Amino acid sequence: MNPFAQPAARAAALALLCTLFAGGAAAQGVAADRAACEQPYKPRPGQDGRDVVWVPTPDAVVQRMLQIAEVTPADLVYDLGAGDGKITIAAARLGARAVGIEFNPDMVRLARCYVNAEGLADRVRIERGDVFVSDFSQATVVTMYLLPELNIRLIPKLLKDLKPGTRIVSHAFDMGSWRPEHQEMVAEKMVYRWTIPAPGTAAHAEAMAASRQ
Repeated sequence: MNPFAQPAARAAALALLCTLFAGGAAAQGVAADRAACEQPYKPRPGQDGRDVVWVPTPDAVVQRMLQIAEVTPADLVYDLGAGDGKITIAAARLGARAVGIEFNPDMVRLARCYVNAEGLADRVRIERGDVFVSDFSQATVVTMYLLPELNIRLIPKLLKDLKPGTRIVSHAFDMGSWRPEHQEMVAEKMVYRWTIPAPGTAAHAEAMAASRQ
């Protein structure tokens, strides 16, 4: 075949190569920016936090949590105990808006740096705060990776502040006797989902009873 006989095909191929190179360069740039974020501070799995030690959620679990929560671009996702911002960044990549609440100021700075490196500052906000007093009442989805006793302590606030229909997804730990509507094993980790029930329903009473155990 005469390569000069196919100018349109050659142009298309050249455009594709340019796109691939640009994409690769962009990915390298993001990786470099993220590495720069870790220069002043890089967290260690198992390091102490306020109420829990920090253990990063595996990527496969993050993705499945967001799928189980049925996250769409219409959602506002709040991640309680946001750590390095992994879940908020993943939610933003799905088109959602996301807010992470994290108590450790070093983790807050790191997560904000990652968000900026990913070019997602218009969709993600990382706040320093205490999940037991922070306002996340506008959330349509709440994600968390806390301890069982913390999950149970949060139940009254979740029921009081969140609108009925808000989805809650927890990595690893349940909420005592408040039965999840869905649970599954993902990469050897349990993931649970609940939906905030309307006040006055049996489901609401069950959830409140769980908080008193």
